This record gives sequence, C-alpha cells and structure tokens, in this order.
Amino acid sequence: MTDTYNTADCDQCGTCCKVFGDSISPTMENIYWWLVNDRTDILRHFSACFEDSTWKQCTELRPDEIFSIVAVELRDPDTGSLVSVCPFLTRVSKKRYLCSIHMAKPEMCDNYKPWIWGETYLRRCRTIVEQEQRTPWQNDQII
Repeated sequence: MTDTYNTADCDQCGTCCKVFGDSISPTMENIYWWLVNDRTDILRHFSACFEDSTWKQCTELRPDEIFSIVAVELRDPDTGSLVSVCPFLTRVSKKRYLCSIHMAKPEMCDNYKPWIWGETYLRRCRTIVEQEQRTPWQNDQII
C-alpha cells in the first residue's frame, strides 16, 4: 500500500479510540508533562506500578518517582477497574468523535494513524475503506 494518506484524511469516526482506547500507555515524558502542568484531569485515569509491585494513582505521583515506574494502566478513576473505551473520547455528532485532550494526548495516540500503516484489520475505519475504494489514479492525486 502506498503512503497516500495524511492526517487530514481522518474522518474522526472514533473507531481507533473505541478499539484500542483501553490500551493507552503513556510515556514517562507524557506523565511528567501532565504532572508539571497539573493535568490531574488526565492523570486521574492512570495508575502506575513501581519496581516493588506497589501501585499508585498517577495524580499522587511526584516527578522524582517517574523513573521507578515499570507499568502504567488506564483505569476508571472511580472504581479502579480497567476501562473498555478511551475515557477521553467525546462524541460531538452522530458519526463524529473528538479527543477531549487532543493537545496533551499520549504520544502513542498522537503517532497512531492506521491509514498510514495500512492496518487492514481495522475494517471499521471509514478513511481506510474509502481510500481502498479509490482507483490508483485517484490515490495519486491525493498526495
């Protein structure tokens, strides 16, 4: 598959966030940035596991503790249970979703673009389906 897609191609259908949103794993840089910028609205959704197997809500972290973290999990802040969908996904119309933390979203979310990687298993992505239905000469004109 040729790399004929760009970020503007995203139809904002929310499929990626619905399918993979329960497995968001922020980098330590993401967590640090959220800590120093007091983004408790984001941090409250994550729990960190330390080298000694203890867990701590990310809102309770200190910046100097980040290097002792071995795992971070997305959790429901009220129950502590695992989530099934990204809590930052916001429905704005019948078929359109937006990220409520778009400017501060985790690196893995920022870098994920299934239309670039040709992830054909994500059949519900309208952008991928639409692009695959175009003829090769139409795809060449998109670049």
